[in-house]
Amino acid sequence: MTASVLNRPAGWPPGMPLGIAAGLGAGAFWGTTFVAPLIAPGFSSIDLTVGRYLSCGLLALLLLVWNALRGTLQRPTWSQAGAAVWLSVLGYTGYYLLLVLAIQAAGAALPVLIIGTIPVAIMLLGKPQGLRWRALVPGLVLTLAGMALMMGETTHGGTEGAGSVLWGVVLAAMAMACWTAFGLLNARWLARHPEVNSTVWANWLGVAAGLGALGIWAVAGTPLPELMARPGFGTFVLVCVVTGIGAAWIASVLWNMASRRLSASLAGQLIVSETVFGLIYAFAWKAAWPAPLQWTACLLFVLGIVASIRAHR
Repeated sequence: MTASVLNRPAGWPPGMPLGIAAGLGAGAFWGTTFVAPLIAPGFSSIDLTVGRYLSCGLLALLLLVWNALRGTLQRPTWSQAGAAVWLSVLGYTGYYLLLVLAIQAAGAALPVLIIGTIPVAIMLLGKPQGLRWRALVPGLVLTLAGMALMMGETTHGGTEGAGSVLWGVVLAAMAMACWTAFGLLNARWLARHPEVNSTVWANWLGVAAGLGALGIWAVAGTPLPELMARPGFGTFVLVCVVTGIGAAWIASVLWNMASRRLSASLAGQLIVSETVFGLIYAFAWKAAWPAPLQWTACLLFVLGIVASIRAHR
């Protein structure tokens, strides 16, 4: 019996179990961004985003330098470098900047709902040709039901302090479109470039994201002296380093692995695990017990993932 058979359950397509594990792992790391503002409450979302992607970019740059010293550096072509810059704007800095601006304009509830449709959009747009539409229905229904419950709990009590709601909705829709396009285009790029492994591609994207973060900081970030003068600056730096390494770089490697091994529709379904893990981390940090609706929503998300995995086997 070969090793490949031993590494997957009978009847599963090659690479699927590893792809699912990688996708869930990416969601687990992405979920840490939910708790980051709770740990460093005195710093804006823009500053946290910039710090995260600067940390990611610095790590990626150090890894590239290390590879160069060892003589194992894989240099991108101009076309590959351009793709890294473009996709990093779509899925990293550009996406998060639009999301932050949307929340600032319209409050958190509506942008969160719009962003929550990303898994559904990727599932619908990334369906394999051989998979029947009705096979996706159980996973879609469970996911949408979970989103509805989560949104009902999130919006309870109103949206005081929201600014221009319409402009916020437009920005959130743009952010959703950016990450949906990133999820599909990134998977397509990886499929067309098997010579670039997941870690190398994560390094190229990380360096590009670091450069983008510098641009955002120059335009909308808080000056460094002001940041350093704030209470809790050390905690802020630690949060940026941890999320930069985990939620940006490691999650990118894992997501690339999942994108290579899974159809875009199944990978898209796994994105909802980010919400589940994020809620677990946030409630653990606040030492609070989730509301019944939130428990139910998480259960529906998990059942949706299971249904989608069954449909794609």
